[in-house]
Amino acid sequence: MKKVLSVCDDDVYNNLYRTHAESLRNHLYFKFGNLTQAEDIVQEAFLKLWAKCSSIIYEKAVGFLYTVSKNLFIDTIRSKKVVLKFEKNAISSQDNEDPYFHLRTKEFQQKLEATISALPEKQREAFLLNRIEKLTFKEIAIKLDISQTAVEKRIANALIKLKELTELEKRSI
Repeated sequence: MKKVLSVCDDDVYNNLYRTHAESLRNHLYFKFGNLTQAEDIVQEAFLKLWAKCSSIIYEKAVGFLYTVSKNLFIDTIRSKKVVLKFEKNAISSQDNEDPYFHLRTKEFQQKLEATISALPEKQREAFLLNRIEKLTFKEIAIKLDISQTAVEKRIANALIKLKELTELEKRSI
């Protein structure tokens, strides 16, 4: 006889978190382009799962988390009415660099984030899956349920826009 798992069981709940929190965060990050917000939404989704643990069937818990996360993210975007930003870890630099270098680096990073967040969602998602998750074009095609050629085209178009940014930056130096 198969043991019925309860989401309200601490061990089961903690295992769900360890198993799915990072992939859920990455999914939201790649879909919407904001790491901090993705992490907050994942935490909130798991809180909602815990609050409703008695009514959630274990086999449906992951689907519940993804649905709640997506809805929370969309609600957040609607309520704030802000342009999506791509956030990534600050570029580490040595303290012996001059202040002008730090300023230029920060400005370039902001322009890069703005350019990436301004990419169409499909281009941004394919680009980040390739550059951040290190997935191959074939793996991305399978994940997004599109052709490999479509993945190549999306990433190529994203790279063209990013190259335009770097060329503009070179001209302004």
